[in-house]
Amino acid sequence: MPAKVSEAYVLRTYPFQEADLVVSFLTRDQGKLRGVAKRARRPKSNFGSGLERLSHVRMSFDQRETRELVRLDSCELVESQFALQSSYEASLVLDYMAELAEQLLPLNEPSEKYFRLLTSMLSYLRGGGQIWAAATYYTLWAARLSGFLPALKVSRESAEIAEEMFDTPIANMTEREWSKDTARDLRRFCVRQIEQHVERRLMTVSMLEAL
Repeated sequence: MPAKVSEAYVLRTYPFQEADLVVSFLTRDQGKLRGVAKRARRPKSNFGSGLERLSHVRMSFDQRETRELVRLDSCELVESQFALQSSYEASLVLDYMAELAEQLLPLNEPSEKYFRLLTSMLSYLRGGGQIWAAATYYTLWAARLSGFLPALKVSRESAEIAEEMFDTPIANMTEREWSKDTARDLRRFCVRQIEQHVERRLMTVSMLEAL
């Protein structure tokens, strides 16, 4: 069976056996998948730097119905998020985005809307976007796309921000000076819903709120 090739974002990697990695990645057409990258931890791996967190890649893999993990053959780096990692705040937002996607998205269920959400958020941040605007927008939409966002119980200002976020791409939103306190109740409301849904605490939330 020929290998499949899909546009994807790398969500998480962790060691497996002596030199391999298990990779969780979000594809545009098949949703979230997990696979084994053989010898990816060796210096001359053919995966190179393509398996860094939220790298935009073209992933080549072999998928069989009888196996939960696909076999990763290679990945071609389309766009790295390396430039954002020089900023601790932006890097932490990337960690937060990746964690939410990893926890919220079920395996093998296509979600092109979530893929496009990540694409727009990363483009916004690379363009110098404000981290608290990004964190708030992403949290709201992550909860909404997962299908369990109830009526918002937030301040009037935050409700107005949420209404605009539902109707407007983040790059086109009304300009405002964002701080950690801007729409903070909206982020916390959505995080509570997400944590209740996944039945666990999100590791990156406390680090983000400590900024």
